[in-house]
Amino acid sequence: MTHSRSRTEQPHPAALPPFQTLLDSTNWASLVTACGTGESLPAALTLLTSPDPLIRESALQDALGPVTHQNSIYEATVPVALCVAAILNHPAISVGDYSHDAKTSPNRPTLVPLLDWLGDTAYDADDECIAIDERLYGEGFLDEYEEMRAFRDARPAIFSAVHAFLGHDNADVRHTALVAAIPLIEHPLLIQHQPNLASHARRLLATSTDRHHRDRVLDALKAWGHDTSGLENASDIAAREQHALLRAARASWEGGYSEDPPF
Repeated sequence: MTHSRSRTEQPHPAALPPFQTLLDSTNWASLVTACGTGESLPAALTLLTSPDPLIRESALQDALGPVTHQNSIYEATVPVALCVAAILNHPAISVGDYSHDAKTSPNRPTLVPLLDWLGDTAYDADDECIAIDERLYGEGFLDEYEEMRAFRDARPAIFSAVHAFLGHDNADVRHTALVAAIPLIEHPLLIQHQPNLASHARRLLATSTDRHHRDRVLDALKAWGHDTSGLENASDIAAREQHALLRAARASWEGGYSEDPPF
């Protein structure tokens, strides 16, 4: 986790400039990543729109890997996230074989892992994570973590691209977009989207068997004050009970030592 000053100009939080503008206006070589600087990121991000699916697949790791490590937000994370959001509607990104299961098909559209990455990154910067970090590091944590603040400020711009896929014809795309949108709308400018996302969440729960997606939307609905008892299936209840047992076991273990455990 880094706390140094970002060296790239960020757009107005509600604006999402074109991909090429973002690429050209960012001093990538000056930005910290998990493994050095972001000098190689422009080439990798550009290859995400290649017509060749194998090139796009390889570019995913090259573009996202350097800013994906230990749930941290790096100097390069925000410009990468904005570039990813700016290409979500590129024709090559959404190319895929929708006639097969999207999770196993070799032609799964690049759009899905990009949405998934945006969502995972947004969860790493959500209000719950901030609250945990403030308990650990003090209430001034976010003031000192400029990269995290920059990402949180960019949430409206990212959401402006993600929300377009909430009604996508492909279930994997729209469900992944929904899960990505949930932490983004914690931004004060986006709270009004909560009822719409709640409607999408209920539709997901009526059809999806994806454990990760179901857990995310159930947690969101509960946080928004909705009664989810009629929306849970047997698998949801079993998962919830298992999570409760794991939390209880962890709490018991953590409280069982007066000193650091002897290992």
